[in-house]
Amino acid sequence: MGAEDAAPCRHAGVPPEEVIERIAALIKGLEAEEGLLSRHGLSAEEFREGLPMAIQKVRGSMSAGNSQRRQFMLSVLAHLKSTGLVSAVGEPRYGEDTVYRLVVPGLSKDVAVIQKGCPDGAHSSSRWAAPDWAGETYLWWLCDAMAAHPGEHVQRGVNRLFKRFQDSNPDELAGVIFHNDLCGGPRRVCPKMDHAVKIGDQMVPPPCVYVMPQRDSLKEEWNWNGDQQRRFPAVLLQSFGIGENQAALYTGSIGYRLSGNRYKANVISRYGLGRTTSHRS
Repeated sequence: MGAEDAAPCRHAGVPPEEVIERIAALIKGLEAEEGLLSRHGLSAEEFREGLPMAIQKVRGSMSAGNSQRRQFMLSVLAHLKSTGLVSAVGEPRYGEDTVYRLVVPGLSKDVAVIQKGCPDGAHSSSRWAAPDWAGETYLWWLCDAMAAHPGEHVQRGVNRLFKRFQDSNPDELAGVIFHNDLCGGPRRVCPKMDHAVKIGDQMVPPPCVYVMPQRDSLKEEWNWNGDQQRRFPAVLLQSFGIGENQAALYTGSIGYRLSGNRYKANVISRYGLGRTTSHRS
């Protein structure tokens, strides 16, 4: 099984790699089309020099902005609060890290949710800090990239997280969540739509939740079989109509194992009774 099996969902209609390569070759080849460039008021030199910045501009306009991601995040957390499972949601202050503080009845300490983008980059997987007030801290990956399937994004993030898992910083993650407004739509088909709830004007399925292992320097294997327990996943899943006694059937896990000087990662995703997909790397 490939890295895409780190999550149960798939992108629909993603162009194959050979099509992407042909498009890339076409764009690069435009430099030689002097007549076409001239009709658009460009010289070959101007096209060549401006192409990298133009690509960045197009990428920026096609990607969900941080304000859109934050709005989706707030709408999901507002839904969670409306169910009574969370009694208060503390929003990030402008200019600070995007960390939400959730007060959960029955938990002695609050839950921290750190909003991030796609897990592939260092910013979204390595550059974070668990607040000292949090009993459990989660990275919430709001990823709208379509070049790879969700599981591939998750696997890349899991690999990056191992370095933080091993370092000497006292903070650690209780888990990670992969979920944004594409989930359950026609471009990112979700097998959990039977538990979708209406949030705003769309039907939103339960998130993909993965529990991280507890750090222990005396071990060489952590949460490999997914035995680590956390409190917040069950709370989150209950807001999507999944009972507390059924939450484990929808809660995935991330495990690590050292083998000599190398490590292995085991990502397990669960999405119902007898419905599991996984990837080891």
